[in-house]
Amino acid sequence: MAKSKYYVVWEGKKPGVYATWAECQTQVNGYADAKYKSYESRAEAEAAFKSGWKGNWGQGKSSAPKTAGGGKSGGRGPSPAGEEEIVYDSISVDVGTRGNPGPVEYKGVDTKTGEILFYVGPIENGTNNLGEFIAIVHALAYLKKLGSNKTVYTDSKTALAWVRNKKPATTLARTESTRKIWELTDRAVQWLENNRYENKILKWNTEKWGEIKADFGRK
Repeated sequence: MAKSKYYVVWEGKKPGVYATWAECQTQVNGYADAKYKSYESRAEAEAAFKSGWKGNWGQGKSSAPKTAGGGKSGGRGPSPAGEEEIVYDSISVDVGTRGNPGPVEYKGVDTKTGEILFYVGPIENGTNNLGEFIAIVHALAYLKKLGSNKTVYTDSKTALAWVRNKKPATTLARTESTRKIWELTDRAVQWLENNRYENKILKWNTEKWGEIKADFGRK
């Protein structure tokens, strides 16, 4: 049985402490630059709410902030672990599915503002992991066209590994119903094989920062 979490909304439609993700989502969806985070206990959440977002939101175990300027991947692949401070000058990607396999949609948003930068879907039949993989590569291609070395965030460890290996390890069969997701997957693999990038690809720290900014809210 999954343990309960409590959600603090510092900046949203109605700031406060909420006992469910659904209640939290109602307050932050569509709210520009919403600030919210999950906690393991109500007491911890209430204390964090009272102390304000500046000392809590985006804070990890390390007190030393890290920036997007440190280090380059040189196209060698994503970092295996996220940074302890949010890099706001970044794109966050996420996937929404209805069934797995099932219809897939994904989007990339500005991590700081929540502005949707690209959206694709629904794709008739695919998996969450394939959608996450494609979304990361879409973000890399999008940023390369802009000449930008912004960071890319994902909450999928599996997709991070697939991008690192330039190949998805999926068991999804190639059928007529999965033709579209496979077309996009093959295109993403081809892009990785033929392009170099300097963008960091980092794991979003959901436990510390709450749901990724591109989250579809299907919990």
